[in-house]
Amino acid sequence: MKPNARPNCPDFSSGPCAKRPGWSPEALKDAATGRSHRSKLGKKKLAEVIDRTRALLGIPADYRIGIVPASDTGAVEMALWSMLGARGVDVLTWESFGEGWANDVIKQLKLADARTLNAPYGQLPDLQLVDWGRDVVFTWNGTTSGVRVPHADWIRDDREGLAICDATSAVFAMDLPWTKLDVVTWSWQKVMGGEGAHGMLVLSPRAVARLTSYTPAWPLPKIFRMTSGGKLSEGIFKGETINTPSMLAVEDAIDGLAWGEQAGGLQGLIARSNANLAVIEKFVAERPWIDFLAASPSIRSNTSVCLNIVAPWFTQLDAKQQAAAAKKMADLLEAEKAGYDLGSYRDAPPGLRIWCGATVEAADVAALMPWLDWAYAEIEREFTAQAA
Repeated sequence: MKPNARPNCPDFSSGPCAKRPGWSPEALKDAATGRSHRSKLGKKKLAEVIDRTRALLGIPADYRIGIVPASDTGAVEMALWSMLGARGVDVLTWESFGEGWANDVIKQLKLADARTLNAPYGQLPDLQLVDWGRDVVFTWNGTTSGVRVPHADWIRDDREGLAICDATSAVFAMDLPWTKLDVVTWSWQKVMGGEGAHGMLVLSPRAVARLTSYTPAWPLPKIFRMTSGGKLSEGIFKGETINTPSMLAVEDAIDGLAWGEQAGGLQGLIARSNANLAVIEKFVAERPWIDFLAASPSIRSNTSVCLNIVAPWFTQLDAKQQAAAAKKMADLLEAEKAGYDLGSYRDAPPGLRIWCGATVEAADVAALMPWLDWAYAEIEREFTAQAA
């Protein structure tokens, strides 16, 4: 039987993510539309995003915060192309985005002294093998695998290399240890439900020292350049963006940060994400057909929650049939307006991915759960009949 109730907001995409509760276009009425981002008003708005971000996340006063082009990808690329090559580099990969950064380091930058520490989807590499005499590139939370690092104890305080962290689906939902990190990136479109195309880049004093003392062997595009004449371009970290930002998106980012402050600050946002995960944990614990992709609870994401279908009939299908069954399940949920964009990432094992970041309501996650049972029963009936 189909459930009687649906989520009030069926938006469970892992990016762009659900808007904050109660959002409407009215929230953008004070946007500096039609104004230059270089105007006094434009720069004030951009600086407000930086200042509120610092306060909400507790970022140290001596860390720089910049708004950069091209979302989290642009922010990571700026760091990789501007800073790597000064020493060896370790790249940690356990899902598609980490693999993408490894590809850039090895095949694009062609760094000879680079190695990757790999783990399959659902697991982490051995973090004790990381060499902190080298630069280290890693994701804090694997958006496409639902696997996060469990803590920061493995990051040495006396490291010689830089800790370069893609934290796009972790920031605002997990408590990041800023003094353990030298470069941190994310985008507005994740936990705070902002709009795409803009990235955030945080630099520690050690990262700034690298930028001002090291010149890469390769040319840098204009949008990657953070120094001029051997000095840091400080304006980037005061709201003077390298390229023209959308002032509507800037206003939306301000609105999201203001909501985060009212929702209990960082700890309140973390609690909301944890509450959403708890709903799914209870559901999974009570059903034999579904499980988390993450191998253990200690590395389980509370934002990009990835689930596997583990019923015997499903695991006996070949890879193509599994992908078709999982897609059919996600399509059924979308057709019923019970949950949108729930399919696993294209490179991940077939299954479901449910965004549980802070802008999602636990009541909506709870309303989605009976629909998972219904959609699973539909695909089980269809695919077991085909097998027969």
